Amino acid sequence: MRIALYQPDIPQNAGTIIRTAVCFGLAVDLIEPCGFVLSDRHFRRAGLDYLAAATIERHPNWAAFRAFHKAPARLVLLTTSAECVYTEFAYRDTDILLAGRESGGVPADVHAEVEARVRIPLKPGARALNVAVAVAMVAGEALRQTGGASAGGNGPTPL
Repeated sequence: MRIALYQPDIPQNAGTIIRTAVCFGLAVDLIEPCGFVLSDRHFRRAGLDYLAAATIERHPNWAAFRAFHKAPARLVLLTTSAECVYTEFAYRDTDILLAGRESGGVPADVHAEVEARVRIPLKPGARALNVAVAVAMVAGEALRQTGGASAGGNGPTPL
């Protein structure tokens, strides 16, 4: 299982997601262009010392990302417009959890290419959760279902 970030805007969120990925034992795909440089101090601060332990694959654009990941990987988009609630979806250990830009999600062509879409139910009137929080929730559920890192109960792995 992997986490993919589509053109992330906010360095603190990307750093936090990468930290979460390291803690869960997941690799991260950064689909560029990002709205910040990877040397940004906010990105580094949010990622703390976890950035050195992260498995990060950078892709210059969506087409390069799609060429890099082939079957059996299934793209699961986290989106507020999905019908399926994230806890009711059957995850696979080969899934790629795709999160869009904080400022606008993913474009229609990316929406059309994904194999599945999931949402986190919110109180009426609430727009969306912070992307780092949403990724952590969905990744935790996906790992629980697939028996991944979070299901082991052995505590964190030393860096």
